[in-house]
Amino acid sequence: MSIFVIGDTHLSFSTDKPMNIFKGWDDYEFRLKNNWQKLVTENDTVVITGDISWGMSLEESEKDFEFLHNLNGKKIILKGNHDYWWNTAAKMNRFLAEKGFDSIEFLHNNAFRVENTAIAGTRGWFFDAEKENIDKVLARECERLQRSIDTAKELGGEIAVFLHYPPVSMHGTCEPILNVLLQNNIKRCYYGHLHGGAIKGALNGEKYGIEFRLVSADYLEFCPLYISSK
Repeated sequence: MSIFVIGDTHLSFSTDKPMNIFKGWDDYEFRLKNNWQKLVTENDTVVITGDISWGMSLEESEKDFEFLHNLNGKKIILKGNHDYWWNTAAKMNRFLAEKGFDSIEFLHNNAFRVENTAIAGTRGWFFDAEKENIDKVLARECERLQRSIDTAKELGGEIAVFLHYPPVSMHGTCEPILNVLLQNNIKRCYYGHLHGGAIKGALNGEKYGIEFRLVSADYLEFCPLYISSK
């Protein structure tokens, strides 16, 4: 049972939002599926760090969820800044049940244990995010992250944190999110959100005693990243 991670799949099977207008995104659905099926088995787990679908509602995102469901393994999904379909946990879980997408679960105020790793996370926040109500939203994201980490502690194992927004980059730091990681002695953090030229500012490596890794799909060349258990 291995763990993989990838972010920012930006699927759009039911919406007019082509990603191939961006450099490096040609045939990305085929490349993602091909790489995924070669690496991931039915016994593995893949964490997807947000920006899953361009659909504006769960119904509009159904074909995107179907695509992910038909890929190997269990999928654990968290929210990205473009996941406008995101709703209450009850509504999202009901949608999955009604459609039979039983290989998908949501990381939302909870945590999961896979082998020796406890998976925790939330969307997070970042200095380039929307400024409206920033204090309120940031406080809520810190609370959700702490709640997820607390649940992960109860599950046992080493805690790995997954965020959509990078808490640290070469250009700035989201101090409140970073402080939650530091206060809980988190040693591994995976994040997405950065694309194109912004990738140059990504932090890939250790800082503050935490190993940070960018996992946006285009950065990984649409190949899920294997995470070894420690």
